[in-house]
Amino acid sequence: MDFTFTEEQQAAVEAAKAVFATTTPDAVPSPALTTRAVADDFDRALWNNLAQSDLLSLLIDEEHDGAGLDAIALCLVLRESARTLARVPLLENSAATHAVQTYGSPELKQRTLSATARGELVLTVAANGRTGHDPAELAVTARQDPNDHSWTLDGTQTAVPWAHNADLIMVPAHTPEGRTVLAALHRTQDGVTLADQYSTNGERLGELHLDSARVPTTDVIDTEGAWDSLRTLLTTGTCALALGLGEAVLAMSSDYTSKREQFGHPVATFQAVAVQAADRYIDLRAMEVTLWQAAWRIATATDGTLPAAGDVAVAKIWASEGVRRVVQTAQHLHGGFGADTDYPLHRYHAWAKHLELSLGPAAAHEETLGNLLAAHSLS
Repeated sequence: MDFTFTEEQQAAVEAAKAVFATTTPDAVPSPALTTRAVADDFDRALWNNLAQSDLLSLLIDEEHDGAGLDAIALCLVLRESARTLARVPLLENSAATHAVQTYGSPELKQRTLSATARGELVLTVAANGRTGHDPAELAVTARQDPNDHSWTLDGTQTAVPWAHNADLIMVPAHTPEGRTVLAALHRTQDGVTLADQYSTNGERLGELHLDSARVPTTDVIDTEGAWDSLRTLLTTGTCALALGLGEAVLAMSSDYTSKREQFGHPVATFQAVAVQAADRYIDLRAMEVTLWQAAWRIATATDGTLPAAGDVAVAKIWASEGVRRVVQTAQHLHGGFGADTDYPLHRYHAWAKHLELSLGPAAAHEETLGNLLAAHSLS
């Protein structure tokens, strides 16, 4: 394992910093001041800037107009996006595109990859299942027609990010034989309906209802391991978002406590404040090292005592618990300013809660890790 980033990965970070420097967390209404979504669409102007900077094509091969980089580069860019709470489907779009490139049919690749790299086509993923607690692949059934080999999907997926604005939704489903397939559905096609849902961070989600939605065989990925690979990348990317958000919040806390004075001294000089900040710094470093371990396992396909899913589970445990502790400590150190809607910290708190629970809270991944440890000998 080598945590030294390549020149290409570092170049992606510099490009990301330049693009996200144009965004601010206060670009949309506060989630605390509306009962609906903070906006009807994601930040299209930022999306176009990402496309022009080749940051939408990080995982796409050069033959499809992509950068040909890896999961580490994607996580580095996601980390930067979270610092400014960038409202774009960068994670979902990149992960879905990678699944299409790795496992999709030639027809599906031809229609999606180059267009996605240019920012003309947006993909998202239904990864939360019917309730947010059950496996996503069990929420939808998939039956194949023996005559034309097309597929018919029925079921419900909840809390689909950017579902109302994406062009294609990647939906995992299970067959009568117990296999998992991935279907690329158009949100406007027959048999597909979307109901509004709202996240803790005020973003508009979609409850996806499928009623005999037909999908041609070219738009269905029937390769074993495709869904596991996609979910693993989504989870690791979520950890990168949590890390970037946590680092931004700790920096905000450091700046505030160094300027706020009590008894004639900055509160940052008080031992109780310094100890709490130091504990949160340790959380962030643990989040960082477990993230790069997971991303490295995915990018290099390196064998280990446990499958890569074990490293991803450890990273998500730290990300869920760590980002929660960071924002809670920040709220404490900021006092009343933490809840002031004119101050950005409350937005970071709302986003942190969303990331903590996305794709399973810490307890769910602790169970996954326990099952892997039980199934694999460490000796």
